[in-house]
Amino acid sequence: MTQNTVRSTARSNVQLLGLLLLGLSAALSGKAWSADAAATGVGVGPSRYSAEDEALYMQRFDALGRAVRLGQGLDQYDNLEPVVGAAKVRPLPRAAARQRSISAEALSAGRDYARRNNSDAFLVWRHGALQEASYFGDTTPETLIVSRSLAKPITAVLVGRAIALGKIRSLDQPVADFITEWRGKPQEKMLIRHLLDMRSGLLRQSASMEPESILNRAYLHPRHDEVIIHDYPLVDEPGTRYEYSNATSEMVAPVIERATGMRYADFLGSELLARIGAAGGKIWVNRPGGMAHAGCCLLLPTESWMRVALLLLNDGVAGGKRLLPPGYVQQMTTGTPQNAWYGMGAYVAGEYVERRAFANKDVTAAGPGVLHSAPYLAADLFLFDGNGNQVVYIVPSEQLVVLRVGPAPPRGTDWDNSYLPNTVMRGITRHAGEAAPPPQPR
Repeated sequence: MTQNTVRSTARSNVQLLGLLLLGLSAALSGKAWSADAAATGVGVGPSRYSAEDEALYMQRFDALGRAVRLGQGLDQYDNLEPVVGAAKVRPLPRAAARQRSISAEALSAGRDYARRNNSDAFLVWRHGALQEASYFGDTTPETLIVSRSLAKPITAVLVGRAIALGKIRSLDQPVADFITEWRGKPQEKMLIRHLLDMRSGLLRQSASMEPESILNRAYLHPRHDEVIIHDYPLVDEPGTRYEYSNATSEMVAPVIERATGMRYADFLGSELLARIGAAGGKIWVNRPGGMAHAGCCLLLPTESWMRVALLLLNDGVAGGKRLLPPGYVQQMTTGTPQNAWYGMGAYVAGEYVERRAFANKDVTAAGPGVLHSAPYLAADLFLFDGNGNQVVYIVPSEQLVVLRVGPAPPRGTDWDNSYLPNTVMRGITRHAGEAAPPPQPR
């Protein structure tokens, strides 16, 4: 890892642990135990794996435990695999003075909010150019940013690309067509879209500090994909319930590999990053030559995250070429009956509520949710939202992207998820007769 990457990863603090534990404060107490996991068999299947695999799992588990006791998350990923991006990366265009369409005051207020909240970078794009590009501390445009759950929208984009290439028939193709181990089992009802919209039926994310827990094994084991396929419990009929789960997103990597015949990192690099002109980075694989983590653990420079957002802002088109099927972005940004605020890897504005949690609204342990002090000023806003309040807001009606990446805000901060996009949108200068888009409905 580069020095910048190590620094950025270490500063992720306890929020990186949230990749596994969904940020539940119980994990920090060392007292957490998942009743769901206990009821469904947390210790299933270790004998399937070699003693060497189990020993490496315990090393990782012990490292996680030490980090938690220090109030931190994992300070590094072992077995990082390169993700190769575009051969030549040109910086995104910066708006000249005559191109600026957002007031200096609004950008300054957003920049100050980002700086106060431990950000590594704050970028704003509108009408074909960056209106703002601020990096804080010793972060540079080349620094690899630890994605946390910003990796989840990437899984949806890669599935869309695989559909466009004919490697996956549709979102409604059964997962068991690729994960053949699930044929003849209840998982056979799971569709590709269920891996993206969190309706897989797999056990929800929760907290545990027990080494036998399937939650920990599905994250830290050197054969975590096999653990999920063979051991991870299905607790609901696929398609019937929204439950946030890292294991659900992790299954996208083996699906992509089996559908395309390519390693996940290679497909990501050649069929997404290279085609949108983005720089590559690194991704955590569970062992040398093993399976990539798809639900987390992708490291890319800030402008690469911006370029992914621009692909969706432009309805799946980059450089004049369509990379995603027509209508695919609309499907990504449409909620489900089980969760109107979550599409496929992306959160959508929906109807305004002051606080929204990542977990199912019925899961009280998830806490009160993230603050939204006011409705979004554009009803068509959607966003990537990674642990630690890493956010990428995309507003098609305004041709706007607002991005904040970095470690979590200072402890005790009540992060306001509507502040940055609304502050920027209030600062937009409009031509005579130009109307603002309709706001998020109450």
